[in-house]
Amino acid sequence: MAEPNIRKSSDASTLAHDAAEWVTGKAAALSGRFAICLSGGSTPQALYEKLATEPYKSRFPWDRSHWFFGDERFVSHSHHDSNYRMVREALLDRVPVPQANIYPVPDTGTAEDAARQYQEMLRTYYGSQALDMTRPLFDVTFMGLGEDGHTASLFPGNAVLDETVNWVVAVTDPSVPQQRITLTYPALACSDSMAFLVEGRKKQAVLKRVLSGDRSAPAARATAVGELLWFVDDASWP
Repeated sequence: MAEPNIRKSSDASTLAHDAAEWVTGKAAALSGRFAICLSGGSTPQALYEKLATEPYKSRFPWDRSHWFFGDERFVSHSHHDSNYRMVREALLDRVPVPQANIYPVPDTGTAEDAARQYQEMLRTYYGSQALDMTRPLFDVTFMGLGEDGHTASLFPGNAVLDETVNWVVAVTDPSVPQQRITLTYPALACSDSMAFLVEGRKKQAVLKRVLSGDRSAPAARATAVGELLWFVDDASWP
């Protein structure tokens, strides 16, 4: 698995620019469909807003890009806490992405129903019921970092951290008010590139823990079959 590649930016705005340059270049360099798995949160949101502006809007291959979600709160797509709603408003409604290329987590039934449906959606796109680490599911997976060390909806001490069979599961955790749906470590790891986006002084302590290999922080256990990047700003650097 990948070793971390640290990319430092002077501030949050520059971080969004640097990440946008990186992912746009990667997408443009590859032929065929390009699969991106997205994170929620304010730092990724700044990246998505950047991608919807020039020069990225003109350079990105929107017609062959496919957009997935690493986790989601089990709320309606119109709810103010929905990652899908945030990404649509920040990016997808502002660029020429075919609707058929956007894969939101279902918001009906139970959280368990939504997890099963999303897993089948991923498997249909991938064309297999089993992951093959020589054939990544995602070209790029963006990840955030919580102050408690969580990433996606993989929370410290939760039984979901030990899931090895399912690609997608429902999560209930005392640290958050809503049920979540999250991709598991195996699905996230089936990525050609994984990029963490971290900014702000409040993330210094947890970033130090994760980069030192403290596996009590779930983010420290996330990796990719290809490159593992950390886009960090000066304020977050320990």
